[in-house]
Amino acid sequence: MRYLHTMVRVADLAAALAFYCDGLGLKEVRRIDNAAGRFTLVFLAAPEDVARAENEAAPLVELTHNWDPETYTGGRNFGHLAYEVDDIYALCAHLQAKGVVINRPPRDGHMAFIRSPDGISVELLQKGRALAPAEPWRDMANTGVW
Repeated sequence: MRYLHTMVRVADLAAALAFYCDGLGLKEVRRIDNAAGRFTLVFLAAPEDVARAENEAAPLVELTHNWDPETYTGGRNFGHLAYEVDDIYALCAHLQAKGVVINRPPRDGHMAFIRSPDGISVELLQKGRALAPAEPWRDMANTGVW
């Protein structure tokens, strides 16, 4: 398993970048503007992690700016932790056997979401290419929120 990023929703992207980049000294390594989804993702790395972040896409802070105004309450501005895993199906089966609810099953062989006992959302991403869709995950419905 490898730590990838932590996602934080931000209401004012310019103010957030001023804080994280100008204030803390983090460096922007990647940006995605998605007009269809009406959001911008900005990935930041600590100065000593920039080369690794550019080559390995980790470790990063992901700032998510939704273009439509939203007031974030109850911790909604904190999005999730993300980990790259060797076998998403095996890990989800292991977690499920331990009583963990798979909130967003890895139907696509690439991504799943679970929650910690404290309600922290955790994204699991398949290392490399997505695995071929397989049961029981392929047809499993979402449970709850993530």
